[in-house]
Amino acid sequence: MKKTGFRVILLTMIIFTLSTTMAFASELEPAAVNAERFGLLTLIPPIVAIVLAFITKNVVISLFIGILSGSFLVSLTGHNVFYALIQAFLDFVTRALNSLADPWNAGIILQVLAIGGVINLVGKMGGAKAIAEALAKKAKTAKSTQLITWLLGLFVFFDDYANSLIVGPIMRPVADKMKISRERLAFIIDATAAPVAGLAIISTWIGLEVSLIGEGFNQIGVEASGFGVFLQTIPYRFYNILILAFIVITAVTLKEFGPMRKAEIAARKRNKHVVEEVAASSSQMDELEPKEGVKLSIWNAIIPIGTLIISALVAFYYSGYSSIMGGDNVALQQLMSNSPMSFTGIMEAFSAADASVALFQSALFASVVTIIMAVCKKIFTLSEAIDTWIDGMKGLIITGVILILAWSLGSVIKELGTAYYLVEALKGAIPAFLLPSLIFVLGAVISFSTGTAYGTMSILMPLAIPLAHSINPEMSFIVVCTSAVLTGAIFGDHCSPISDTTILSSMGAGCNHINHVNTQIWYSLFVAVITIVFGYIPAGLGLPIYLVLPLSLVAVYVGVQIFGKKVDEATIEAESGALAK
Repeated sequence: MKKTGFRVILLTMIIFTLSTTMAFASELEPAAVNAERFGLLTLIPPIVAIVLAFITKNVVISLFIGILSGSFLVSLTGHNVFYALIQAFLDFVTRALNSLADPWNAGIILQVLAIGGVINLVGKMGGAKAIAEALAKKAKTAKSTQLITWLLGLFVFFDDYANSLIVGPIMRPVADKMKISRERLAFIIDATAAPVAGLAIISTWIGLEVSLIGEGFNQIGVEASGFGVFLQTIPYRFYNILILAFIVITAVTLKEFGPMRKAEIAARKRNKHVVEEVAASSSQMDELEPKEGVKLSIWNAIIPIGTLIISALVAFYYSGYSSIMGGDNVALQQLMSNSPMSFTGIMEAFSAADASVALFQSALFASVVTIIMAVCKKIFTLSEAIDTWIDGMKGLIITGVILILAWSLGSVIKELGTAYYLVEALKGAIPAFLLPSLIFVLGAVISFSTGTAYGTMSILMPLAIPLAHSINPEMSFIVVCTSAVLTGAIFGDHCSPISDTTILSSMGAGCNHINHVNTQIWYSLFVAVITIVFGYIPAGLGLPIYLVLPLSLVAVYVGVQIFGKKVDEATIEAESGALAK
């Protein structure tokens, strides 16, 4: 829930302006008051939503009940439970309407639907099948298919939402042909979405990250460039780097463990259960079969998708440029006037961009280009092309519903002060070398519970930088703690079943959402443990990064060798034979 993060930024700035201590909130802040009032009960909404998601395997019901539980607490005054229940339902309606009415959220839903329309057009025009066949020639094995998916994920670096919605539909038919499970595909998509966007120096994330870092250093009275510190944190983004390396290592070695290995074995065997599940989870993919009689051409995919990516980059720049020139920062305005296409100018423009609007603009423009292309090539009439575009949206309506519910849950969690309670409950006097690890864990817990990396960064950064400075004023130590905020938030968001990127990755891969969460979480936890033990603890002790990072990468490789087992056909047959005996 990206917009939630922006609200929390404003909230945090106000709190810190009014407070001269490191207190997390003032007495007047409703969220802080609720956190003190309800205490442990503030954890009920996210816990209810998460537990029910695993039990019922129905995300909509789980989110709905989680929101109601939070609204019930907010509405409970005295002992009138019946009145609180009625108010909770009315509060849910208000939150859902407010979530949809928010321009940021509306832009995200509209761009999701528009991209769905583009993808459906690409499929009906034969582009998806053509590019799948072209990739299949390169992706001749399960190993090469996974590596190609990984590379595509790196290629769509500028936004995690766009990554999930573009890579999944393109690689689904190839993955199916190579007998790769939808769970594995969803994991690769999810692990190259937020982790890559969070690292990229030009993305929809960098504006928030840089502004939070700059504000944190202002808090401690240290002159530092937010972007400069951001660049220094990149080598210390252990989780982001290690999860990307983990994908490559497991793909090359074909070793899996935990629930993912079971999913991969089932996919390799292609038994009846898997076929039925894949069919049930990919009705949209069935609709992407080309129109009868259409000549397959990869350009029917390259031009629409290329238009989407290029126009998104242009829209990001234009949005940021307009924001800067219409603002009151004279230095930035001079930069954009004198060197608008310099690296710094482009970076600043992307930082100031309204990603929600830019993404919708690019998705809509790509839709127009694709419709015109379909009509000009006489694949569709104008009316048929528009109908096909609208049909593509239908499969993503459920995604819109889930996103609205997830945003509503985020709003009630924010009002209850869940993040405030977690920060106050978990922070305390600890050894300096453990602070980066504690920040990473705290960020993960908050992000997992709330489903928002942006909100978690916004909550923790103003606390982490002053706290790190008070314990150890060395710049290198503060940088490590700063990176721990960013990576901890992404790790928790990566695991959370109520995270929007997790939801979109499931949808993009055509994978059952709960199956995606169940299989992915073990891999995320594995990498997170290595992140702490071989990353943040040594870095907290002052070991140089040129030793810590290689050590962490070696630990990932060794861990895969120890816990992982082959999923190639020979190993599967051998295991099946042993079981038969």
